[in-house]
Formats: sequence, C-alpha cells, structure tokens
Amino acid sequence: MKFQILFFFLLLACMYPSLAQGSYENCCLKYVVGIKKQIKRNIVGYIKQETDGGCNIPAIVFRLKKSKTLCADPKQDWVKKLMQIIDNELTALRKE
Repeated sequence: MKFQILFFFLLLACMYPSLAQGSYENCCLKYVVGIKKQIKRNIVGYIKQETDGGCNIPAIVFRLKKSKTLCADPKQDWVKKLMQIIDNELTALRKE
C-alpha cells in the first residue's frame, strides 16, 4: 500500500512540470505584409497582443467577419492608420 501511494505521488511530481509548461494561447507568430481593400471592409475590430505570457511578439490582431483574424506589426504606418479608422468608426457608432 505504501509503495502504491509513493508511486502515485512520484507520478504526479513528474507530470506537474509538463502541465504547467503547456500554455496554448492563441498568439500571432508572424505578421501580414499588407491587406487588400476588400479585406479591410470586413474588419470588425482589433485587439492588441502584448509580449507577456506565451506570446513572444507584439501584434495587432484584426478581427474579421466569420471569426477570422489577421496579425499585423503595430509599428507599421498602415496598421496605425487602420486602427485609427476603426476607432473613429466605433466612436461614431457609439454617439448614434
């Protein structure tokens, strides 16, 4: 009986580091270079990905219709302009 308990605790001790390490976040791994006008019309919002946790690059994640996403470099001018356009549209909708 003592051996079984010891074996169980030893098994748990071995499994714990592998469980703690397995964070599977939905992170951007690379950026798109640019997007077409047609795709820009389908953007419904964006979120900012920070470099904390399991995500190792900063990114702007544009949310498209039908639950699709695009990852862009937040330092690029076209990304900043597109974020500003989306913010202005959302502000206008809130005022209505």
